[in-house]
Amino acid sequence: MDSKGQGGSAGALNRAVWDERARVHGTTPGDRFYDVEGFLAGRQTLLGLERELAGEVRGLDLLHLQCHFGMDTLSWARLGARVTGVDFSPVAVHRARELAARAGLAAEFVEADTQALPASLAGRFDLAVATYGVLCWIGDPDAWMRGAAMALRPGGRLLLVDLHPLFQVFASYEPLVADWPYGGGAALREPVTGTYADPELRVEAREAVQYPHSLGEIVTAAAGAGLVLAHLGEHTEADTDGRGLLPRGEDGRHRFPFGQTHLPFLYSLVATRP
Repeated sequence: MDSKGQGGSAGALNRAVWDERARVHGTTPGDRFYDVEGFLAGRQTLLGLERELAGEVRGLDLLHLQCHFGMDTLSWARLGARVTGVDFSPVAVHRARELAARAGLAAEFVEADTQALPASLAGRFDLAVATYGVLCWIGDPDAWMRGAAMALRPGGRLLLVDLHPLFQVFASYEPLVADWPYGGGAALREPVTGTYADPELRVEAREAVQYPHSLGEIVTAAAGAGLVLAHLGEHTEADTDGRGLLPRGEDGRHRFPFGQTHLPFLYSLVATRP
């Protein structure tokens, strides 16, 4: 993979960023995402969209791709799934194992590049899940989709919920500023000085590499991996805005106003392995 995605030089840069994030997430007073103590007390971290699309998971073997330090993985376990989480950050995997032990939940966590999943995961899972801030870190979405397909049993499903590529084009909502291409997959390098979980936290400045993929490129990658598309949704409202750009309505939902309509800022994909 050389300089692509989680492997090669870009992978080393991104791993350093995510190692640092795995160290600090859930440990600072200003963290608005990761309430570890609340999770240990029973807080459910999964959102309605992925739970609705996944359906009943009790008794299923579930693979969580790019699991970070495991809160969502373990939330699936609380719903009755037998879970395995994969992340390329050794710090994240270590923290995930610690969190599972503290929560008293059974889970397997594997340190691996999601573009080169180990053969030990092949054909083991009924459901593979990846959510929110996923493919922008992946230089080779074809390899990512092939790995997900490889890990599924025949009839197994991939569930992907991610930021809409159109939303990622914009750097800000007010004023509306576009600074990212729509698709194409070219590596984009930028300095990272903080974390989405705690806007006030300033960590050591590091360079990160991200990749813009259009919705068409993502769907084509899934088809190229032999997956059969069952659902493709584009969502104009949600309970959360992970980028912190969008206004919240009186009903508590975030939307992306544009003239007299709303633009999509999330998409969801469900595909099956024949």
